[in-house]
Amino acid sequence: MTEFQKFFLQFMYVGEGIAALTSLIYFNRVKKQYWKYLALYLIAIFLCESAVKWAEKPLHIDRVKFYNYFVMPLQFIFFYWLYAKKSLKKTTLFYIFAAIYLLSFIPNALFFSNNKVVYSFNYTFGCLFLMVLVIMEYYKQVNSSEILKFSTNKMFYINLGITLFYIGTLPFMTFMSLLWEYRNIWDLYFAYFQISGAVMYLLFASSFIWGKQSF
Repeated sequence: MTEFQKFFLQFMYVGEGIAALTSLIYFNRVKKQYWKYLALYLIAIFLCESAVKWAEKPLHIDRVKFYNYFVMPLQFIFFYWLYAKKSLKKTTLFYIFAAIYLLSFIPNALFFSNNKVVYSFNYTFGCLFLMVLVIMEYYKQVNSSEILKFSTNKMFYINLGITLFYIGTLPFMTFMSLLWEYRNIWDLYFAYFQISGAVMYLLFASSFIWGKQSF
């Protein structure tokens, strides 16, 4: 990893920290709303990243299993819940997407290599479902009478962050091993992965600061 990449990797970690700290500061304002779970989620993600960053060896953390069987499922299932069940009011869609995503670990275990930090097959499945929800959320926002007040809409900031990071890095995460043969492209996309990740978490923090505190 180059010094440039190490810098932006740290930048992403700082973004996660800012989001977690902001969620702590605003927790009392949202503790009676379902947004408290977003705050708890951001804190949990920062703690997970911190555990790997600072205590991987002392805690004997298996990075591959930790990310693929805990961190990544936590991220996707949480966002399915936030989008499908809470924002779009489509509870059945939440259960369908969550179930299919979890079932995707079966063919991954049978047919794909399991020695990567992120399993591309599962990540692709997770992102495709998330992309559907993102599009539905954009459609909802555009056709809402609240479109002129988008700056106070929490889901506007969350949707933009998800678009930049998860959807924007989908080709990179899906074809990572193939792109490795084209190192210049891989390096550029990896830099985008790090920068967009930091921006996403800053947008999540912004949702607490500028987003309307509604139920």
